[in-house]
Amino acid sequence: MRHLVATRDLAKLYECKNGTKDINKAVKRNIAEEFYFKLNEKDIEDLWFQIGTKKINVETRGGRFKNPHVFTEQGVAMLSSVLHTKKAIKTSIQIINAFVAMRHYIGDSLNRIANIEIKVLEHDNDIKLLQECFDNFKGENNHIYFKGEIYDAYSLLLDILNKAKKEIIII
Repeated sequence: MRHLVATRDLAKLYECKNGTKDINKAVKRNIAEEFYFKLNEKDIEDLWFQIGTKKINVETRGGRFKNPHVFTEQGVAMLSSVLHTKKAIKTSIQIINAFVAMRHYIGDSLNRIANIEIKVLEHDNDIKLLQECFDNFKGENNHIYFKGEIYDAYSLLLDILNKAKKEIIII
């Protein structure tokens, strides 16, 4: 869905002295047609329906009703960079600052994601190593001793300690 802004509204927003004339001049010199266009009859009907009002009757309004020109979001940004009002210049600076901040945020996020991926791979390798170690200790090395079987427990412990070559893991 596109968000569109009418020329008349932008003239107010950017505080153009000559209203839409300033916008139209700037458009003819600088703005690409893909960011600025005139609404057709179907677009206007859709707008009247969305707003919930009746279409203006041209005879009762007086004068000729012209379909308005509108700008896309990119056109609004582009227009702010070519108009020479204080408000347009301020808006253009804010847009540039927002893009720079967004670029830094995305760059930082990508670095954090890369670090997380490295940690996940390291942890995955550690988990696989632990799993292999646990798999080696299944069966014959698992023992349960009950109350009164202390000698048997000490005897097994000594056997395990004597068999160890490198390390012992007791759980």
